[in-house]
Amino acid sequence: MRVLVTGSSSHLAQALLPLLCDHPEISQVTGVDIQPSRYQHPKFTATQADLTSADLPALLQQQDALIHLAFVVLRGKTSVDVMRAINITASQQLLASAVSSGMQHIVHLSSASVYGDGIWLNEDAPLRPIKGFLYAEHKTELEHWLIENHPQICRLRPHIILGKHAQPLLINILRQPFYVKLPDPQPVLQCVHEDDVALAIVAALLKKAQGAYNLSANPCFSFRDTIIKRHHLAIPLPPKLAKAALNFVWRSTGIGGEIGWIDGANKSLTLDCSKAENDLNWEPKIHTHKMLFG
Repeated sequence: MRVLVTGSSSHLAQALLPLLCDHPEISQVTGVDIQPSRYQHPKFTATQADLTSADLPALLQQQDALIHLAFVVLRGKTSVDVMRAINITASQQLLASAVSSGMQHIVHLSSASVYGDGIWLNEDAPLRPIKGFLYAEHKTELEHWLIENHPQICRLRPHIILGKHAQPLLINILRQPFYVKLPDPQPVLQCVHEDDVALAIVAALLKKAQGAYNLSANPCFSFRDTIIKRHHLAIPLPPKLAKAALNFVWRSTGIGGEIGWIDGANKSLTLDCSKAENDLNWEPKIHTHKMLFG
């Protein structure tokens, strides 16, 4: 099998590419990213390209499968129009071109953020992203488009992804001696290790999985309890102050993006992953405590 991976220089790709290249059923892996690739393997070929302007039919030619990871997560100084061009327009064109080419193996990496909030949600739960969290809004819009036009494409919905290659902002938030002060009971979340997400992607690819699949590990955690366990003298911040501080950092440095996502800190979001367990024979090997505390 010859596999095309978009976003091949992304955080998650660093965990995924070795699995793909080491798999006996995969003969070739082609990576596409606007950033140069550092990964090297005899089976791997890197192509530096911008999906918003690339010759998509040429990229897809002679490929048997597509794994779509390319997405702008944190806006930073990127304009809203450019972020949308990558996350929505280019993604739609790529996935539609892959279907038109007759490709039977397509895996799109979505996100649990499409749900917004809820307890033990399965894949049939409504998609209600947090308003103002552009990444989640874009993931949701793309999912609605896929459901309407190409429901056969596999859509994986991992919760917060942690691991040595994970998005640094998530790790830094958990390491700070501050937390958002919220009334009890504390909202709870889940996370999932990058290696387990990579295993799910490979399983979905080889099994030609279709539709949506949740991915997360247990037990649940709260930001407050996790941060206090790291810092016994952690300082509680009122939500308005926390949002103002994050907004200041973004406006002055470009780190992060719209702070709408912090509104998710006062909402619980947990997933029922039984569909992935049953259909993909997948279950997380790395559980929450090890991800959060090593």
